[in-house]
Amino acid sequence: MISGAPAAQSGHLNNRKVFMQTLIHRDSKPWQLQVWASFLIAVFLCAVGLSWLPGRDLDRAFMVMGYFFCLSAAFVLAKYVRDQQQSRAEGKLADTPMFRLVVWGGFFLAMSLTGWGLWRMEINETYKAFLGVSWLYLITCSFTLAKTLRDSHEADLSEARMGRAARNHAANE
Repeated sequence: MISGAPAAQSGHLNNRKVFMQTLIHRDSKPWQLQVWASFLIAVFLCAVGLSWLPGRDLDRAFMVMGYFFCLSAAFVLAKYVRDQQQSRAEGKLADTPMFRLVVWGGFFLAMSLTGWGLWRMEINETYKAFLGVSWLYLITCSFTLAKTLRDSHEADLSEARMGRAARNHAANE
């Protein structure tokens, strides 16, 4: 989307207002649909795999908790990485080194424990493969969904800032 910014931001040229064009990137509707569809399919596959999981209830409970731990850790890691990238671009420190350790450590711990739990389960190898692939599909889809949601939020903020600047400029004239 291209929006016009008031002349106050770009100056006057021969007593005419000059508008600066600002490009605000928005994901297309088909892309957003694909991201949400992929995430929901991944959730569905994991739910089916875990609900029909053969074996003991304790194993099933461990795997469900592991999947949720991995999912939440993936969203936290996606936000942390994006915040770090943004803070580097602005030249400031966003988080402490200890928080970095907690975020990355939490993600690797969640992935490692869930992988270990899946590996040690005494179930058919084909079933393990299904659970493993659906689990990794869920994690990759969660990173893509987090990025898509964050991009949409940032585009909304940019449009709101531009609208506010245009209103302020109009009020000053």
